Amino acid sequence: MHAISELFDPASVQDPYPFYAELRRHSPVHRVPGTDFFLVSTWDAVQEATSRVDDFSSNLTAALVHQGDAITVFDMDTIGSAGHVLATADDPHHADERKLVLPGLVARRIRALEPFIEQTAHRLWDEAALGGGIEWMSAMGDRLPMTLVTKLIGLPDADVPRLVEWGYGSTELLGGVLDVGRLPIALDAAMQLVGHLHTAFEAARRDPGDDLLGDLAAAVNGGDVEPHVAVLMLVQLVGAGGESTAGLIGNAARLLATHPETQDALRADPTLIPALLEETLRLESPFRGHHRHVVADTVLAGTELPAGAHLLLLWGSANRDEAAFPEPDRLRLDRTSPRAHLAFGKGMHFCVGAALARTEARIAVGTLLANTCRFSVADAQRLPSIMVRRHQLLQLTLA
Repeated sequence: MHAISELFDPASVQDPYPFYAELRRHSPVHRVPGTDFFLVSTWDAVQEATSRVDDFSSNLTAALVHQGDAITVFDMDTIGSAGHVLATADDPHHADERKLVLPGLVARRIRALEPFIEQTAHRLWDEAALGGGIEWMSAMGDRLPMTLVTKLIGLPDADVPRLVEWGYGSTELLGGVLDVGRLPIALDAAMQLVGHLHTAFEAARRDPGDDLLGDLAAAVNGGDVEPHVAVLMLVQLVGAGGESTAGLIGNAARLLATHPETQDALRADPTLIPALLEETLRLESPFRGHHRHVVADTVLAGTELPAGAHLLLLWGSANRDEAAFPEPDRLRLDRTSPRAHLAFGKGMHFCVGAALARTEARIAVGTLLANTCRFSVADAQRLPSIMVRRHQLLQLTLA
């Protein structure tokens, strides 16, 4: 198995699951030839890696990039530096940073946001569902999550289109699949996002409001966190928050469009929507994986790992492991433990915005079902990426 060619093969990028199955069968911890990257694919190996936080740091220190005909390792940062925040930080910094953003995402605040989410979803539907069709991503999948991100952070509604563009650009750098000439565009988007959030944050330090900008400004003014760390936290929340929820909303609509009998079941009983979303998260994990840095020479699932190596923990593969899920490639709404998947991570790095993402997706899918008798896919394009599972375009025909 030549993992580096299969990992970036266009067919595998669009449909990685046959490749993942080969990895699980033949090489659960597989070294990508010519690199110090290892692909971790089975349920047991991914679970073990997430639990061994002293051996495998969450610090993002490198990424694989395929550009033209060349495969390179893109160095990101050194282990233990101040550039690692939230999802890429280790304790104790991770725990401290998580406390700063959790107050804005706790269950009580999410429940209070539900009427706003519903109003926003209905408005977006009314604006875009015209002539028997809708381009689901630009209409709902991209806009709804970023509208909520801007509200939670404390940014104006007018920022949504720019944040969609810049947020996706910042995460595209980790996707590994860049057309020639795309790298500088993605880098510019990331810098634009950093600059915009830095400006907003400095304004909040002078006049903090009742939002995440205000919470972080108070923490910085009180000496609890460094200003650059606060800005990096905002950057990560925009990028990851938009990506994960947009991926879920798009993937759920795509699955329903290709399973008309499931559409009928959910229209008849909307309480099944959460089960559909959990199966979507398992079958089409919005983040296909996350990185880990190997701290010292060690062994994982029988494979020796040298210090300084990098792991890609493949959530999308582990979530289809037949050792963990009966009929792993089938959409089933009757699984006994529907939230047992790893789509939102595991352990201390479980996604801080998971509850909000589920709420947004439930309302978006409910809006789609309530306003249609049947819908199908007219055209679909997924983002070419080894890290995220998101649609660039999802044109639905409505009836």
